[in-house]
Amino acid sequence: MDLERKINRREFLKMAAMAWFSMMVPIRLFRRIAEAAEGVPAVAGQWDRILVLLELNGGNDGLNTVIPYTDPRYYDVRHRVAVPRDKIVQLTDTLGFHPSLQPLLPMWKEDKLAIVQGVGYPKPNRSHFRSIAIWETASDSDQYLDEGWVARLFTEGAPPKSLTADGIVIGNGQAGPLTGATMRVVNMERPEQFLNQAKSLNSPVRQKSQNPALEHILTIEREIQEAAASLGERLRTGPQLKTPFPKSRIANHLNVAAQLIASRVSIPVIKLSHGSFDTHSGQADRHVRLLKELGEGLVAFQSAMQEVGLWDKVLVMTYSEFGRRVQDNDSSGTDHGTAAPHFLMGGKVKGGLYGKQPSLTDLDDGDLRYHVDYRVLYETVAHHWWGIRRDFLPKRAYQPLPCIA
Repeated sequence: MDLERKINRREFLKMAAMAWFSMMVPIRLFRRIAEAAEGVPAVAGQWDRILVLLELNGGNDGLNTVIPYTDPRYYDVRHRVAVPRDKIVQLTDTLGFHPSLQPLLPMWKEDKLAIVQGVGYPKPNRSHFRSIAIWETASDSDQYLDEGWVARLFTEGAPPKSLTADGIVIGNGQAGPLTGATMRVVNMERPEQFLNQAKSLNSPVRQKSQNPALEHILTIEREIQEAAASLGERLRTGPQLKTPFPKSRIANHLNVAAQLIASRVSIPVIKLSHGSFDTHSGQADRHVRLLKELGEGLVAFQSAMQEVGLWDKVLVMTYSEFGRRVQDNDSSGTDHGTAAPHFLMGGKVKGGLYGKQPSLTDLDDGDLRYHVDYRVLYETVAHHWWGIRRDFLPKRAYQPLPCIA
């Protein structure tokens, strides 16, 4: 028995040492493996559609992203960081974009950009780590879950195993919503390094174990390794996009995502991260740069998808752990807040405003009151994008938004 334990431990450590891909192991790993032993039948969803999850890391200032420029209160409480009215890109008679998001205006006019206003959740938490965990697991503020919302959705309504992988994380962000014991997730922290590593994968992992739990882990590792090799080959041999991408980190990662999609890689989710938007001081210059990189990168991504005729197959959705406080601070920045707007964009998006712009006078301890529970976005993806069950989240039903054709 001791020898078997040593062997199993050695196998587990050998598996864990391969850190260039991402496979997140929740605390309830062995229970989840036991549940998965019987296999989960694939669901007949629209699995040729790709969700691009774009995390605005650090907490983006929603009030300076979609600006209520006709509300005098906005300028009364933001003496240091308010965007001058004559520079705001008008979307409606009352709301406008930060000038750095000017590149997104054509997408807005084409009705391919939906803005969901006042997104948040009850009893908000202002800690980066806790609030992003809430968003990623689709939990209540007092509920602790160890599985991402996409992983849970894929347990309830599994995509076919014939897909190359369940998801890809591009950049140094965490798997987040893709975290789960049975998820096949490939992490491309540095796409160039990934390509070099993928070249060396001539054969899959051959370890075997008599322990069912370890064997299940090794099986998933073999699948991830094979997926990584396949993705590397697709990136090397796929079509070369003519669309130029600007020079920024997020644009580079969007370029990689576009190359993968153009290569017809069968992946339902690609996750990216941009930021940090944690603008406690000197917000103006940093926010200008971050939003400029975001807007330019997204427009290039849209153009690339249109170039290969796949814009209708892609849905981009932003998310962030929270917005910022209504009142700016003495360091010409903003502190951790609550509700904020988020974007959905793609060829099948029915653009416009959804939800309700939060009041700047009816506040919750100095913060915006939310009007749309963030889990509504997830139900919208599940039901209207992939065409699978919309009640996978516990406790209550969330009505999907009618923003996807």
